[in-house]
Amino acid sequence: MSNGALTNISDGVKITVIMSFITSIEPQVKDKRRCNVYVDGRFYCGIKLEVALKYGLKAGMEVDKTRLDEIQLETEKSQAVDKAMNHISASMKTEKQLYDFLAKKGYTQAVCEYVMEKLKYYKLVDDTAYCRSYISCVSGKGRRALENELLKRGADKKAIEESLSDYEEDDGEALLIFKKYMRGKEPTRENLYKGFKYLLSKGYSYETAKSALGNAGDDYENY
Repeated sequence: MSNGALTNISDGVKITVIMSFITSIEPQVKDKRRCNVYVDGRFYCGIKLEVALKYGLKAGMEVDKTRLDEIQLETEKSQAVDKAMNHISASMKTEKQLYDFLAKKGYTQAVCEYVMEKLKYYKLVDDTAYCRSYISCVSGKGRRALENELLKRGADKKAIEESLSDYEEDDGEALLIFKKYMRGKEPTRENLYKGFKYLLSKGYSYETAKSALGNAGDDYENY
């Protein structure tokens, strides 16, 4: 089936509403009390079976996606909040990680946004707090590596910048990493260069890596 267009005229203004069709409703594998709703051949959302029955949702039914969003928001927002709370109880999450978690559970954009606003209001999800916590717990990585790791976790760029604004790389830590890398190796120019590159691969700045070499001992002074 293809999308249908419904045109209404109100106060002389033509309004066209694009209609879609429910192509199938299938029980979820992990939770038989819920079902997946497919619209126009694609997965759209997950919903309780009792809700699907209550609103008479069935395959072949013409439906406005906005209405599906309203139904899920009305009937499942509390459950979505509970799932989100359980998810963050084990460990902190970035806003993107939590949003993606809810989306994968089959919640519509409207429900995801409702939950995010709820949790952000109570500061239960906070990218700046997440970034600061991550930075304080991680060792052996330079500023660039920390920034890249936080970006991979979906942290907000402004939150990352704010959290790293007063961050200073630990020269002593970089020195220990360099010495550990050089353990058992001859202090040849090639090995020293590899050690220098190793520090750079850990996200340390050029200046910090150079400082580590300079402080490593007399054997490395001529590098």
